[in-house]
Amino acid sequence: MATTFSAEEKAAMKAAVAEKKAAAAGAEAAAACDAAIAALTGTDKELAQVFHRLVAENTDLAAKTWYGMPAYADAAGKTVVAFKPGSKFKMRYATIEFQPAAELDDGDLWPVGFAVAKLGATEQERVAQALRRAVGR
Repeated sequence: MATTFSAEEKAAMKAAVAEKKAAAAGAEAAAACDAAIAALTGTDKELAQVFHRLVAENTDLAAKTWYGMPAYADAAGKTVVAFKPGSKFKMRYATIEFQPAAELDDGDLWPVGFAVAKLGATEQERVAQALRRAVGR
């Protein structure tokens, strides 16, 4: 049984440490999110840009990074949702992942993420609905 982390996992942990240090130093979290999106390429970048816009239009969440990925937090600073580029972990699709701070609870079973290959009009509306629900709208 392997007990080591992959290079991608190690990079994500290093990014999380850097984010905490930057926050302690008063660094601008929204600028870090913008930089994380700008550093992406191809489909990941296009999807992240659309997702970023959807978050801005449908919530009052604050942009930040989370393990080096674009993420969005509530007023208490808790990550509600994050965009995980497919390239980050060598996956064939990106993911939109809701965290425990999202208000998505629905009985004993509810979805907390989407695999994303494209964000056309139908997919954008579905994500927008989930975002609004996640913040209690």
